[in-house]
Amino acid sequence: MTTAQHESPTSRPAAGMRVALMATCLTDTLYPHTAKAVVRLLERLGCTVEFPLEQTCCGQMHFNTGYRDDATRLAARLNDVFDGYTAVVAPSGSCAAMVRDIYPKLPAVGDGLSRRMYELSEFLVDVLGITDVGAYFPHRVTYHPTCHSLRMLGVGERPATLLKAVRGIDLVELPAAESCCGFGGTFAVKNAETSSAMLSDKMRCVLNTGAEVLTAGDNSCLMHIGGGLSRLRTGVHTLHLADILASTEEDPWRATR
Repeated sequence: MTTAQHESPTSRPAAGMRVALMATCLTDTLYPHTAKAVVRLLERLGCTVEFPLEQTCCGQMHFNTGYRDDATRLAARLNDVFDGYTAVVAPSGSCAAMVRDIYPKLPAVGDGLSRRMYELSEFLVDVLGITDVGAYFPHRVTYHPTCHSLRMLGVGERPATLLKAVRGIDLVELPAAESCCGFGGTFAVKNAETSSAMLSDKMRCVLNTGAEVLTAGDNSCLMHIGGGLSRLRTGVHTLHLADILASTEEDPWRATR
């Protein structure tokens, strides 16, 4: 389901609305600073953000590896957890795509949550109608459009539009940007050699930009690319889009944060 096909609620939400954060397993466990950045950003824009503690995995890993029954149970649970919210925001094109594209196809799950699920850049641009979030990030940055956000959600230029409005940023284009980084969840485990070759190509492109920071809308891809860049001691930081958009002159991002 592309963004054009994604049905917005009948009553279009606006700033001041009650929003639920679906942090995703990876972010909640390994990159909690990104979840906190989403909260800071949305609250700065006037939203009331809630984090339902009962949320668990969206079931994508289970679905992709053939455990359809387990994925369906997790999907049904998530539907219940986020019931009652006008909008649910995820800092992950991958998990948002699972909810939007796969949930309606699962038995007894339906499209209740899928119609209210937004990837972060979609929510900012399409729902709140904001492209300049008041961010400040004086660093050389390049952007990697992740596969699920690009091909399943169709977020298009939304992340780049948000980044271009950030004060102080030096945004440089990433060569072969639309090429996969090689992560793909369990793909990187089951096809390690192919994944490593794809990662090498992606890192070469990142290094050719001379960027200090590589950003994306999925921490999973950033974990994969960042691991490779770290092992080579390149000095390039990987940072989620939310962390950049949450950075301000009064509360700037720091590499040690």
